[in-house]
Amino acid sequence: MAHRKILQLAASIAVALAGAAQAQSIAIDTARGAVELAEIPQKIVVLDAAAADTLEALQVPIAGVPSKLYVSYLQDLQDKAVPVGTLFEPDFEAIAMLAPDLIVAGGRSSAQVAALAGIAPAIDMTIWGEDHVAQSLARLRSYGRLTGQEARAADLEAAFTAKLEHTRAAVAGRGTAMILMTNGPKVSVYGAGSRFGWLHTALNLPEAVESVAAQTHGEAVSFEFIAAANPDWLIVIDRAAAIGQGNQAAAVTLDNALVAGTTAWRRQQVVYLNAANVYIAGGGIQSMTAALDEVLAGFAAGG
Repeated sequence: MAHRKILQLAASIAVALAGAAQAQSIAIDTARGAVELAEIPQKIVVLDAAAADTLEALQVPIAGVPSKLYVSYLQDLQDKAVPVGTLFEPDFEAIAMLAPDLIVAGGRSSAQVAALAGIAPAIDMTIWGEDHVAQSLARLRSYGRLTGQEARAADLEAAFTAKLEHTRAAVAGRGTAMILMTNGPKVSVYGAGSRFGWLHTALNLPEAVESVAAQTHGEAVSFEFIAAANPDWLIVIDRAAAIGQGNQAAAVTLDNALVAGTTAWRRQQVVYLNAANVYIAGGGIQSMTAALDEVLAGFAAGG
């Protein structure tokens, strides 16, 4: 009888422990669908700048990051974390040595998710497509949930949403805009469906040209194209500056007779975004907030 009671007690404990473990599991949304984690990870390796941006904003410790993140406001994080390769090529040995509980990939490192899963649970948190803001905020919520920082995530989302509404009001009725990326002497335009198109869609900022193809590296255009479109505002991203190349600066590239004839140039309505922030860490909550600040300042100074 006593033996039977012991077995019953052991079975009850096992059921209780299984239930507790199940209760502690965390379901999150990723770029590849819903994923369930067994528990809050204590040691995280991050291979995506946007993910590092948002997790750093949540004050979550990060054990390993790429050796170069390019974004100045993440320098302290980079100084404290172990280097684990690059944004494109993870150092699998360095990651394995850290024995992480979770590996967060995305964007440039997303192709490595399957291989990384051989070391530890790996998730793809890529942000891509027309619903850029919605995806970015969904990632923020997921990071809050998987790290136990849901309240802070909610505060960050509320602050961003308020700034977005303020910026939308500030640009309303101010004319059309064109988002340009320069790369030395080359120029590409980005439309509403592109990686930077949220500045059009989320701000209700009209495009100077609505037929721009949604390509990863933008649609290559001529200065004649810019002149013919005659945007009221130019929003400029200097790719060479973003990745630390000493190529011709965006302001020099655009300083020519054709661009000078546009309303944007004549009225000094040219907004230069911090290129590394939006190009490398695009989708991070800090990157997006900083971009809104720059748009607000640019529209306040222009026209």
